[in-house]
Amino acid sequence: MDAAERLGIDYSTVSRRIRRFEAELGTQLFDRDNQGYTLTAQGQQLVEYAESVEATLHQAQERLTGHNAALSGQIRLACTEGFGTQFLAPQLAHFCALNPHITLDLLPLSRFVNLPKREADMAVTIERPASGNYAVVKLCDYHLRLYASPAYLERFGPMTSTAELSRHRFIGYVDDLVFSEELRYLEQIVPAENVHYRSTNVVAQAWAARAGTGLAVLPCFLASPFADLVPVLTDQVLFKRSFWLVIPEERHALARIKALRQFLKDAVERNRAFLMGESREMVTPD
Repeated sequence: MDAAERLGIDYSTVSRRIRRFEAELGTQLFDRDNQGYTLTAQGQQLVEYAESVEATLHQAQERLTGHNAALSGQIRLACTEGFGTQFLAPQLAHFCALNPHITLDLLPLSRFVNLPKREADMAVTIERPASGNYAVVKLCDYHLRLYASPAYLERFGPMTSTAELSRHRFIGYVDDLVFSEELRYLEQIVPAENVHYRSTNVVAQAWAARAGTGLAVLPCFLASPFADLVPVLTDQVLFKRSFWLVIPEERHALARIKALRQFLKDAVERNRAFLMGESREMVTPD
C-alpha cells in the first residue's frame, strides 16, 4: 500500500507489475502473506544491485557537472542525538558561515542511518561499520560519567563507592529499543530493576537527571556544561567510547564532503579536553 501511494497508482497495479517483473526475471522477488510483501534473498540481492547503480549514476552526475570540485551543493550529515544537538550544532554554525554556498542538513537520530539508501551523505556513528564500501576514519574518543543533580544528592546523600548504587534510582535507555551495544553501559553498574526512568533520547535523559529524577550515565560533552549536573564517583565510574566518521566511497572525494570532513576533524581536535570531560568549556572557531 505504501508503494502504491508513493507512486500515485492503485495497489492492484503495483501487484500486477511486480508479478510481471518476476516473470521476466524468472525468479521470485517477494514472499506474500496477509501482512504484505517481504523481500526474498533474490529480491534483496536485486536491491543491492539497484542501489549500486543509483550511486554510480549520482557519482557520474556530480563529476560531469563539476560539483565534485566546487564548495557548493547539499550535504546531509547524520549523527547521534546527543553529539549532534550539543556539540555539532554550534560547531556547524561556523561551517555554514564559512561556506555560504553549501546547504547543510543535520540529522541527529536515535538509530543508525542507512547510507546505501542515501538517507545521508556521511554519518558520525558510535560503531565502526563491519562491512560496506565506505571511507571510515576514527573521529575522536569521548568519556561518559555518572551524573546527578545537586537536589538529588542533597535528598539522598553523597556516594563514596559503587556498592551504594543499588539503593538509588537510575535513568537509562529503553532496553529493547537500544540501537547499539555500545550504549549498554548502565547494566555494568546496576541491575535493570534500578532503572525507573527510560528514554530513547540521551538529551531527555539529561533533562530528567537535571530535574532530580535519578542518576544517569551521560557523555561529558552533554552534561558538563550544565551547572545543575554533578559528576558522581568520578574515580570509579568512567566509560570511554569513540565516534567514527563514515562516508560512502563514491562521495568522499567531493570537495564539499572533504571540506566538512576536515572541519569536523579540526572541531574535535580543539575540543579533546571537553569531549574527555577534562574541561567544561566547548571551544568554537574564532
